[in-house]
Amino acid sequence: MSEGMEAKWYVIHTYSGYENKVMKTLEKLVENRGLQEMIQEISVPVEETVEVKDGKRKVVKRKKFPGYVFAKLIYNEEIWYIIRNTRGVTGFVGPNANRPLPLTESDLAAMGLATNWVPDVDYDIGSTVRVISGPFADSVCVVEEMNYEKQQVKVNISMFGRETPVKLDFTQVQKI
Repeated sequence: MSEGMEAKWYVIHTYSGYENKVMKTLEKLVENRGLQEMIQEISVPVEETVEVKDGKRKVVKRKKFPGYVFAKLIYNEEIWYIIRNTRGVTGFVGPNANRPLPLTESDLAAMGLATNWVPDVDYDIGSTVRVISGPFADSVCVVEEMNYEKQQVKVNISMFGRETPVKLDFTQVQKI
């Protein structure tokens, strides 16, 4: 049925507050109709934040993208129809309501969603780089550490006559 097709991430727009209801409904549809091959994963990304109320600290889970549900699926007209006609769904995100665009690996990484995308950088530990954005723009420094998981690089920047370690995003530095 889906030979040679790869599942991709799509964004489904929902009424505000319906994200979890839509996710549960779609999960039940997948189970009842045997669509596990076509709709592989459904997610409402959340993040934990600390809230202070009445002097007490409390960890609260908040939706990262209110009004949106993410689905990893193999797109076809039948899947589009099933999702589009789910209660609480207003449509897919994309330039054309009838043909949504899948998210790219770099989109997923930029949103902080689980991905196996590794940015292609042309520098390594020991390379001399120039900071191209942020408060240290135009500083020249040497790469000390690289963290591919967080997509950060640790460099030593000379400030006030001292070497100071600074962590920057991969996109903030450029090889000289």
